[in-house]
Amino acid sequence: MNLSKNEYFINRELSWLRFNTRVLNEAKNSSLPLLERLKFLAIYGTNLDEFYMIRIAGLHELYNNGINVYGPDGLNPYEQLKEIRSYLHNEQIEIEKIYFDLHKKLHNEGLKIVQYSDINKDMKSNVNEYFFSNIFPVITPIAIDSTHPFPHLNNLSFGLIVKLHENNNPQEVKYGFIRIPRILQRFINVEQDFFVPIESIIKEFIDDLFPGHHLISSTTFRITRNADIAIEEEEADDLLAVMQEGLRQRKQGKLIRLELAKNDDVDLVTFINSHTNVYKGDVYEYETPLNLGALWQLVSLKEFTHLASVSFTPKILPPLSKNSNMFTLMDDEDIMLNHPYESFEPVVKFIQDASSDKDVVSIKMTLYRVGSNSLIVKALIDAVLSGKQVTVMVELKARFDEANNLTWAKKLESAGAHVVYGIKGLKVHAKVALVIKKVGNELKHYVHLSTGNYNPTTSRIYTDVSLFTSKKEFGIDATRFFHHITGFAKHSKLSTLFIAPSQIKPKLLAMIENEIKHTTKGRIIAKINSLVDKDIIKSLYKASIAGVKISLIIRGVCSLRPGIKGISENIEVKSIIGKYLEHSRILYFKNSTPKMYLSSADWMARNLERRIELMTPILDTSISNELYELLQLQLNDNVLCNILQSDGEYIKTSKTGVKKINSQQILEEYAQKIYNAKKKTSSSKVQKLAKRLLKES
Repeated sequence: MNLSKNEYFINRELSWLRFNTRVLNEAKNSSLPLLERLKFLAIYGTNLDEFYMIRIAGLHELYNNGINVYGPDGLNPYEQLKEIRSYLHNEQIEIEKIYFDLHKKLHNEGLKIVQYSDINKDMKSNVNEYFFSNIFPVITPIAIDSTHPFPHLNNLSFGLIVKLHENNNPQEVKYGFIRIPRILQRFINVEQDFFVPIESIIKEFIDDLFPGHHLISSTTFRITRNADIAIEEEEADDLLAVMQEGLRQRKQGKLIRLELAKNDDVDLVTFINSHTNVYKGDVYEYETPLNLGALWQLVSLKEFTHLASVSFTPKILPPLSKNSNMFTLMDDEDIMLNHPYESFEPVVKFIQDASSDKDVVSIKMTLYRVGSNSLIVKALIDAVLSGKQVTVMVELKARFDEANNLTWAKKLESAGAHVVYGIKGLKVHAKVALVIKKVGNELKHYVHLSTGNYNPTTSRIYTDVSLFTSKKEFGIDATRFFHHITGFAKHSKLSTLFIAPSQIKPKLLAMIENEIKHTTKGRIIAKINSLVDKDIIKSLYKASIAGVKISLIIRGVCSLRPGIKGISENIEVKSIIGKYLEHSRILYFKNSTPKMYLSSADWMARNLERRIELMTPILDTSISNELYELLQLQLNDNVLCNILQSDGEYIKTSKTGVKKINSQQILEEYAQKIYNAKKKTSSSKVQKLAKRLLKES
C-alpha cells in the first residue's frame, strides 16, 4: 500500500496556522476572564510575528530563488504562500471582531483604551506635558525627499508615515516619517484607567515635529523582515563571532510583511508601499492597533488582576522540601517533577548544592534558553570560582535567544568554565545536567534530565516534566553524552538513554513496529509539540491499519491526517490549549520494556535528524504509572481539548450535560491538595493521597 500519497498529509504551515487559530479562539472564550482572553490575543500576535520572520521568510527565499521543492502534501512554495496569505487575510475579520468585543467589555470594567481625541481637556493637558517630557526628546522626525532618503528600518520597526503641506503652500505635498522606538510604552497611562495608544498622541503633535507644516493624513505602519540567521559553520573559525554578526544581519533581512492602520488616503499607502516594496499579498491593513503582542502591557496591569486568571504558585512536593539535600534524596529514589504545578526551585537548588558541596568535583550541563537573570548560570560561575570543573554546552543557535546566550557564554568563559557550542551542523536541544561527586573512595553520578529548558521564568508557564536520578546507567550515559559533544565523536551511541540523530528515530520506528506485532493489543500514546516527520507518520499509519490504537496529544503542528478510511481510523489527535503552554514530551508504548519515555525531541525531521536530542526511558515503576495517569487525564480533557478532523480542521470537545474535565485546573488542584496534606500527615500517607487524587482526576 502506498502510504506516501499527498492526500495523507496535512501541510505543515497550514497546520501551524490552525494552531494559532486555536490560540485566537481562546481570546473569544467567554468563560475566561477578560485579561486572560486579551493575553491569548497577544500570544496570537507574537506567534504570527515569528511565523512570518522564519517560516514565511523561508518560503519567500525558496520561491524567489526558483527552488520548487514539494512537501509530503504536494504543495510547492508558491502554492503554500498563496494559501497562507488567503488564510491570514480572511482571519483579519475575526481578529478585529475579537479585539473590539474585548475593547468594549474592558471599557465597561474600567480599563479604557481611547484615542487622544476622546479624552477630556484636563487629560489632554497631562498628555501634552508627558509628550514634551518623555516622547518628544526620544523620537526623530524624518523628512523624505530627494535629499532625505527613506531610512533603513530594523525588523519589527513601528512608526507613523505622514502626508504634509507647507502652511503657506497647500499645493505642495510632502512626506515624513516618525519611528517610534521600543523603549516607549505602546499604551500611555494618561489618568487612572485611561490608556492612549502612543501613535494617537504623536499624531496630535505633528506640527511641533515638522514646524511650518500642516498634517493632511497619516497612518501607522509596522514592518517585518526575514529574521532567520544562516550560519556557514564549515567556514566559521569562531562561532561566537559569526553569531554576533548574524544578529546584526537579522536587523537588515529582506522586508517580507507590511502592516498598516486602515487609511482612506490611497496616495499615502502607495507611497509607503513604493519604498518598502513588499508583495501586495503580504500587506495587511488593520482596524485594530498594530502589534497585538504589545497588549501584554495591559494584560500584566496589577490594578486589574480581578480581570485576570487566578495565579497559581508552583509547589515543592514530597519527597522534596525547601531544605532538602538533593543528593541524599537522589540516593534513595528517582524523583519526577511536573512543572509548572511543581516548583522549578529544586532544579536550581540541585546546581546550587553542587556548586557549594566540597565533595562535588564536576558539573556538566546543556543550556538552551536560560533567561536573562539565571540563578543556574550564577551557581555555575560560583562552582568555577570554588575550583570545580565546569563544562557548559551553550547553544548559540537557540532562535531569538541568541543574544542572551552569547552574554552568558562570555561570562562563563571569563569565570574559567569550559564552554562549548555544540557540533557542526547540529543544534544541541537536549536538556541534561550531570554532577559528579566523590563519595568515599568512589565517584558517583547525579543526573537531571528534562523535556524543557533550564529557565525558571518559562517553567511557570510551560508544562514540562523532569527526572532526577542517581542510577549508575544514567550517569554513565550522561558522561558519554558530554564526551560526545565536547569531542569529535559523530556517531556515538548510548546504552540506556537514546541520542539523536543516531538513535531516537530508529528506536521510535522499532517501538511502533513492535506494537504492530501485537495487533489489537497494541497501544501508543504520545504527547509532543509537533508531528511532521514523514517516516514516523507512515509507520503510525501502518500501525493503525494493523489495529493498533494510537492517541496523540499534539499542541501545535500535525501533518498526520487522522480518520482516513482504511488508513488512520485508529488514530486520534488532540490539541490542548490553555493557561499553560503544553511543552512536555511523554511517550507510552504498551508492549515495550520499559513502556514510558520522556524526550526533548518532537517528531520532526529537524529534531530527529539534525539536532542533538535525548530520549529517557522511565525505569521507576511508580513514576511510570504517574506519567501514564497524567496522559489519561489529558486524553479525557473536554474543556481545553481540540480534536483534529480528517479535513485538517479542529473542533472543541465540550458537550453539555457532561462533567467538565480541565486537565490543567485539575493538576493545579492536585498539587495544592498534596502541598496542604504534607503539613498534616506522614510522607507515606501523602504518597497514597497523591495516587488516589490522580486516579480520581
